[in-house]
Amino acid sequence: MIWICFIIMLAVPYLLGGINTSIIVTKLRTGKDIRSMGSGNAGLTNTLRTQGKASSAVVLLGDVAKAVLAVLAVRLAFQFIGGVDTADYSSEMKWVEYMAGFMAVVGHVFPIYYGFKGGKGVLAAISAIFMLDWRTGLVLLGVFAVLVAITRYVSLGSCVSSGLFFAVTFVFGYVVDGDPAAWINTFIALFMGGLIIYMHRGNISRLAHHTEKKLGEKTVGK
Repeated sequence: MIWICFIIMLAVPYLLGGINTSIIVTKLRTGKDIRSMGSGNAGLTNTLRTQGKASSAVVLLGDVAKAVLAVLAVRLAFQFIGGVDTADYSSEMKWVEYMAGFMAVVGHVFPIYYGFKGGKGVLAAISAIFMLDWRTGLVLLGVFAVLVAITRYVSLGSCVSSGLFFAVTFVFGYVVDGDPAAWINTFIALFMGGLIIYMHRGNISRLAHHTEKKLGEKTVGK
């Protein structure tokens, strides 16, 4: 029956991740597609800039919830169907939760419901990371918060934190915990962080040319 768990590991997080609250809330509120507004990104920051605080609060809750549920669903599937405790750091199967988090981000970035064009995956990723290892989540969130506070560039904080994800995962997993799945977790973290950085390639270009908008700046709709 363990094969059912692996199917759940790939399918359920992807399908949950693809539920984009930014697109849904904006459509309900304005009748428009947020991907045609502001920066064109279906995510929290663009929602805040174009729809305001109330709508962005809904998006925040939605993105956090779907990532948490994605990891939790896989954890429970392996526990009750496969008889494996994936939350145990001494288990060699801890990596399936990391894969669940990765698939939730893939679903957010490439949602089947919306023509495979979603958001950039930052909020979904950090929410999943807190489910995987709260220590890693705190470190990355701290780096993000400091960089955004200093520079007011959300994209810069997102990219740097994403780039550090694999290294922090390795330190806590291999060096601190001696997790037997540490190398696999690190490999998955590298891909997850790399995907988020790739999705910010436009932001990186604008940062290089000093045209990236800072937090708090309004974006004129397209």
